[in-house]
Amino acid sequence: MKTDDSRRPICAVIILNWNGEKLLPEYLPSVAEGTNQAFGRVIVADNGSTDSSVQLLERDFPGVELLRFTENHGFAEGYNKALRWAMEQGYKYTVLLNSDVRTPAGWLEPLVEYMERHPGCGACQPKLLSDAEPGKFEYAGASGGFIDRNGYPFCRGRIFAEVEADNGQYDDVRPVFWASGAALMVPTALYLEAGGLDAGFFAHMEEIDLCWRIHLKGKEIAVVPQSHVYHLGGGSLPASNPRKTYLNFRNNLLLLHKNLPAADLRATLLRRRLLDTVAWLKFTASFDFANAAAILRAHRDFRRMRRDCTAHPSRNLLREPMQRRNILIDHYLRRIKRFSQLSI
Repeated sequence: MKTDDSRRPICAVIILNWNGEKLLPEYLPSVAEGTNQAFGRVIVADNGSTDSSVQLLERDFPGVELLRFTENHGFAEGYNKALRWAMEQGYKYTVLLNSDVRTPAGWLEPLVEYMERHPGCGACQPKLLSDAEPGKFEYAGASGGFIDRNGYPFCRGRIFAEVEADNGQYDDVRPVFWASGAALMVPTALYLEAGGLDAGFFAHMEEIDLCWRIHLKGKEIAVVPQSHVYHLGGGSLPASNPRKTYLNFRNNLLLLHKNLPAADLRATLLRRRLLDTVAWLKFTASFDFANAAAILRAHRDFRRMRRDCTAHPSRNLLREPMQRRNILIDHYLRRIKRFSQLSI
């Protein structure tokens, strides 16, 4: 039910929490203090936590609104439920903000102002810097994301594992292919119209899938570096974890299956099978059998899941935002380590 609040700001800043009693005291104070209440209200959506998170929030953060779910709905569906609530409450925009993000004062205003001036924009993100190394970009979004012809994501400020220092080189506002789910602003109604985050992905690349569907609705995605935040990142699964390898490979294939134009899908998946075989051989040659097996499981489960995975009805209309280049060749053969060398 929508509450009566004539002073309600235009944006809901929603942090999804599950058993975050250690992260909340470290990161939530900056969000609560750095968010201009005239622009946004900070809301923690608790996903059925079993630790002391709720008690901590009620005791130490009385100015933060608490939205409680009785069970853990997972990352994607937890946010979907929270944004349905935000829509009922009348919030025009919502920021999906990770619980390990630190925000400076004034971080929200540039995002809201950009969205208000650009009604054709369907999502935007701030510049993401590393909370551990504040002078460097953060892996999961940097200064906006792109995707190459084979479906490999890369960023302004990060190509594969090469993360650049932030020297202001990517401080221009510009369209990108995808915005990071660590700090993602969307028009609330558009998020729901596009279907929200796909719960079938479980974790990893669900924001890229959402951004692709927003593109298919004729909207742009933008990075607004006049806003910046600091993201810890990597907290759930380290890069070498076989579970992360499995999810990245499987979800990337699902991403292509759902959204790639039908005329390009077969050839792209064939190239990916060949490239993923090379990755499997690399893991095997280095005796990393757990990650090698994760790639095999990813392809097996992709074949099973794609039968139940509904392709977007307009997927044959759009490939243009993808980059035609091969980022593997750029990085590993041409030795390109910085986004600025790509001339995109």
